[in-house]
Amino acid sequence: MKIDVKKLEETFLPILLKEGFVPEAAVAMARIFSETTADGVFSHGINRFPRFINEVKMGIVKPGAVPQLVNSMQALEQWDGRQGPGILNALHCADRSMELASQFGIGCVGLRNTNHWMRGGTYGWRAAEEGFLFMAWTNTLPNMPPWGGDRAALGNNPFILAIPHRNGHIVLDMAMSQYAYGKLEWHQKCGTDLPEFGGYDRNGQLTKDPSEILETERILPTGLWKGSALSLVLDLAAAILSGGNTTKNIGEYPEETNLSQVFIAINIERHFGEEQLNSLINETLGFITNLNESAQHPGQRSLRNRKYHLENGVEIPDEIWKDIIQL
Repeated sequence: MKIDVKKLEETFLPILLKEGFVPEAAVAMARIFSETTADGVFSHGINRFPRFINEVKMGIVKPGAVPQLVNSMQALEQWDGRQGPGILNALHCADRSMELASQFGIGCVGLRNTNHWMRGGTYGWRAAEEGFLFMAWTNTLPNMPPWGGDRAALGNNPFILAIPHRNGHIVLDMAMSQYAYGKLEWHQKCGTDLPEFGGYDRNGQLTKDPSEILETERILPTGLWKGSALSLVLDLAAAILSGGNTTKNIGEYPEETNLSQVFIAINIERHFGEEQLNSLINETLGFITNLNESAQHPGQRSLRNRKYHLENGVEIPDEIWKDIIQL
């Protein structure tokens, strides 16, 4: 079924209002869920929406909670998300990091006790649009075995790095696993295999079958031992900078909640002019594509998907659309 992107937003909005979100919050979340879907990240857009609503019904996400400042140390601040919606908490803290960067040159916000922020790239695109170099990451519940192990003890801890660019921002949005769980669930619903190996089956063999990986919960770390190591240090850094939970602590809750996140914005205009920045990026990208004609850089696919879906609508599996309508 093909759905117009605006129709997605109009469908999400009344559902969010019904669950107790104030209009301003509901509008922001409906827009982000639809934009995420338009960018082709269905796993954290339309496919994740029913699960988010269920988390609200279960009391994991508290619609009326707003983040609270806990500690201020000039360019570094700590905020408590108070188990509010992850999207709104992350928007607030990303914006706050940019405000601090405007004042100090760099701004860092540690956020604790928040919920899933959905697509982390949302905040990278937002910051790049404002001209900031931006980094952010989150920890998760234990959902990935460390390299050499077979029991989940690490999170797949998504990391975002965004660089503003006049001809299309460069936005890296990657989990520390080869595929995020949301991507596995999307392929499972669509009945398709993963393009590359994503984890292990029940016999301990690498597989592209998302159902088998979801059953064993043995997802493959990005870069094997390197992704495993990055997951660990991102987890610890998030807990230290926010004063919040580690992945171990999060795993002790009945459901995934009370996550720790970090948002860092850098005001590059203070030492790097816009023309100088764009010249540097164009030179680097040109060097890569001249040697490798089919090479792509982070953010390119999202921009392409966005343009296509805004013009042609989004192809949504009937089963998923039916689930949305019934909410």
